[in-house]
Amino acid sequence: MKHQHVENLLLRYRGDAVEIKAISGCSYKGSVSDVTNDYVALRVSNSSGEEDTIIVLLNAIESISPQRN
Repeated sequence: MKHQHVENLLLRYRGDAVEIKAISGCSYKGSVSDVTNDYVALRVSNSSGEEDTIIVLLNAIESISPQRN
């Protein structure tokens, strides 16, 4: 239950583009594809145009910003 508010926010953005900033200073941009009580999966396009998945742990998230498509 520690990160329930973060999980609920990400569930609202499912399928939408977001930017997630982690406490490590890293920034991740992609569309939310899956949300669990432990992590969020982001769908991102790499430089060759293929889609990859990035997993970010909820306890590592510092901020979430919705992005315009």
